[in-house]
Formats: sequence, C-alpha cells, structure tokens
Amino acid sequence: MSGKVRFETGTITEMPALEPLLFELQREGRSGRHVRGGEAADALIPQAFKRTVRLPLPELSEPQVVRHYTHLAQLNYSVDAGMYPLGSCTMKYNPKINDRAASLPGFADIHPQQPDETVQGALRLLHELQGLLAGISGMDHVTLQPAAGAHAEFTAILMFKAYHESRGDTKRRRVIVPDSAHGTNPASAAMCGFDVTTVKSDARGNVDLEALKAALGDDVVGFMLTNPNTLGLFEERVREVCEAVHAAGGLVYGDGANMNALLGVARPGDLGFDCVHINVHKTFSTPHGAGGPGAGPLCVKQHLEPFLPTPRIVRDGTGAYRRVGASAHPLAIGRVRSFVGNFGVLVRAYTYIRTLGEEGLVETGRDAILAANYLLALVREGYDVAYDRTPMHEFVLTAARQKRQGANALDIAKALIDEGFHPPTVYFPLIVPESMMIEPTETEPKETLDAFADALLRIAKRVETDPQAVHDAPLHAPLRRLDEVAAARKPVLRYKPA
Repeated sequence: MSGKVRFETGTITEMPALEPLLFELQREGRSGRHVRGGEAADALIPQAFKRTVRLPLPELSEPQVVRHYTHLAQLNYSVDAGMYPLGSCTMKYNPKINDRAASLPGFADIHPQQPDETVQGALRLLHELQGLLAGISGMDHVTLQPAAGAHAEFTAILMFKAYHESRGDTKRRRVIVPDSAHGTNPASAAMCGFDVTTVKSDARGNVDLEALKAALGDDVVGFMLTNPNTLGLFEERVREVCEAVHAAGGLVYGDGANMNALLGVARPGDLGFDCVHINVHKTFSTPHGAGGPGAGPLCVKQHLEPFLPTPRIVRDGTGAYRRVGASAHPLAIGRVRSFVGNFGVLVRAYTYIRTLGEEGLVETGRDAILAANYLLALVREGYDVAYDRTPMHEFVLTAARQKRQGANALDIAKALIDEGFHPPTVYFPLIVPESMMIEPTETEPKETLDAFADALLRIAKRVETDPQAVHDAPLHAPLRRLDEVAAARKPVLRYKPA
C-alpha cells in the first residue's frame, strides 16, 4: 500500500515507512482467539444474544495486533521520552512512586460509597492533603472536589455569588479579568451567569492598575487574576490590585495554574487573594493531558468557608475521619463533583508533597524559575522577548521578526519536531503577536535545556537563510502538516478500509 494511509478526507497526508494497517494484514480464518471448548463454548451463548452479522473486524494473529499497536505507541511523543516545553500547560515528568502509591490496594481497591469507618486511611490522606494545600497557599480551608482548574474557577465564582447573596448584595453582575487571562476565566464567569469586563495589561506586562480602578464599581462580583500571569511575570503591584478590588466590595480569585513558581517564594493568601486553585498536574506532578483524570483543589479564606461544596472531610472529636454532608452546612453551594474528588490523582499529589518535604518543594519552585531564566538567556540572541523582564517559571518570545523574514511561530514549532522536540505553546497569550510561550519545568537537566536552545537557535538561523525550509517543516516526522481547518471541521474519527 506504499506506506500510505487511506482516510475519508484529505486531512492526513502520507505517513512514510509505516507498516500496513490491520485491514491490509488480515487473512480469512486467521485468529488470535483462545476460547477453551471452541464450538462447545459458543453453544452456551443463548440464541437471542448471538450475532447474525459478522463484526467488520480484521482477522489477525495476536502478535500482529500487539506489534501494530506497539508501533503506533512508538510514534507517540511522551513525557517519558522527551521534554514538553509547553508554556501555561505545564507537563513535567511524573515520578513513578506516585503511581505505585495510587496502586496500593488500600487506595485502588476501595469504593467511594463504603462506610467511613472502612476507609479511614483514604479519608486521612485527603484530610492531610487539605491541610498541606492550605499551608502552601496561605489559605484556611480547602475543597478537593473540583476535577480541574477550570472546574475550580466555576466553583469559586459560584461561591462568590453565594457570598454576596448571603449579605443581601444582589446587584453584582460583573466579573473582571485581565486581557492576558486563561480563556477559562471569562468562560467560568459567563457559565455562572455574569457579564465579563476585560482590563488591559500595562507596558511591563502587569494588570493596568488605573484601568482596573476605572472598571471597578458596586456591581463587580470579583476579579480573576493569574499570578505569575500568563506572560510568566510576577504581578508587581498585586497587593494594590487586591486592595482596589476589596475596596469596591469585590473578591479576588487566584488562578493557581502557575503555582509551581511560587513554592517557597510567596503564598497567594498572604498577597491578598480570597481564594486560589491549584492545578495538581502542574505543581504536584500528577498526570496531565489526553482528557484524562485531573484535579483542581480550591483553597479559600475563612470568610468563604460557609459556601464550600459538600460533602467535606473532617476529623471529629474521637480522631476519626468522616464525610459531612449539606445538612451541616446550610450555606454550601452543594456538590460540584461526584463523591469527594478524583481520589487517585489526589493520592499522587499527596505522595509528591510528602516525598519532597518542605525543603524539596522550595527547591522545586526555585529550580523552575532558574530553568526558565537559564533557557531564556540562551535563546534571546535569536528571538525577541515579549516583555523584557526577569520571568518566573516561563517566558514568552515573539516570532514577529521571523515572520517578516518568511516563517511564523507555527512554522518554528513545526521545525522543532524535526529537531526531536515537542513544540512550545504558540499564539498564546493572545496579546503577544506570534507568541511562543516556553516553560522548561524544573524536571529537565541542563543538557536537555542546552539542546533545546541549540535547536531554537538553529531554526532562527535557518529562517534567515532559507525560510521556505522552515515553512515546509516537519520533513522527517511520521505525519507532515495537517489541513488544520478541515481537521477541525471534518474530523476523521475512525478508519474505514478502502
């Protein structure tokens, strides 16, 4: 079949050097099935449940199937195989001890509806994790229910709404977000029924304080701020920002997507935030991506405690751990997720924190900042920096210069694939033209950072001499460029044999 993949649309081009697909390998009568008893076993199936039409599946031996899917897996990029320099969507190495802990029978083989007295170890872990996250964030209380950071945003804005209503303040209808915010911030506010007001960033990449003050009023629910922000910069006037919002009667939500940069450096609760979520897949190394399980614990100050979701995990006077429902918390916003949260993910986060300890967590935050600044120092000769300040854990370059030379940010990202690296985040934040958002994380060694920087600089030189070669990349990957418009509008979700 000449190494080509036949799909229904032209959204995927030629895949060089691939073995034939399963339908091309099949031979009638070939099987990998091993059913004891053969026809006798088939006879045990009631006639009403037997198929009358054969499944349209290829007939193959077991080794053929295993080798096919193993080969496909080898074509995938993974964090176990290489670096993910994705800014804003931290994907760092996940220590295998986390998975081993989550696989312990006392954690993996329990059921969320078991009586509390039979799952005391699990409840203790969750209760202790709440305390650890409260201490790390500088907050007073924590809910582990939210299944992701965006889910925590939604939960917090519902709590803001309940807080204002409990005080008889029902006129507040607006949530303010910066122009550099994650897209989930305004989306979460809108899902809670509020209008969204955007404020611009100033010349140093901070929230424009004067613009914020002009947007404030007695109809403002709150302000949603990421710190460090999505430019990788610490908000230089964060205390003034929080004070201005509080003076208008609003609340301040902290998007803790970048909390890994604050470990041992600053606590959102000490900076004036009323609450903050923590993406444990970023800060505390639990798996991230593929739409799989996630968690976004929400940490709040005392004045928001009455509105936290239920059930809550508490330790009673006897020392036992139990789940307390809504009857004990009449102002609670209710349940936002099944049971008490995504338990397996939370076990991984707990394991990571306990393994590192306080000194290790401080080192983690400082190493993340050091890695970003080291990498920026290496690549800045080839690219322009969006905001030329000392970054925290990530930084934003602009490929505007390269675009004028004939290759844009997307082209550079594709060229990195040929260099053996996963591309960084491109075209976000939206306020930076031709943005390339790069986060090396604290888990990559110096040799990897050096190699990644060398690759970026080689591509910059290539743009100067042969921009078309960069525009044509990748040339050596299993897949060339996709028709991204067709792929989005007419996705091919399954293979159909020709």
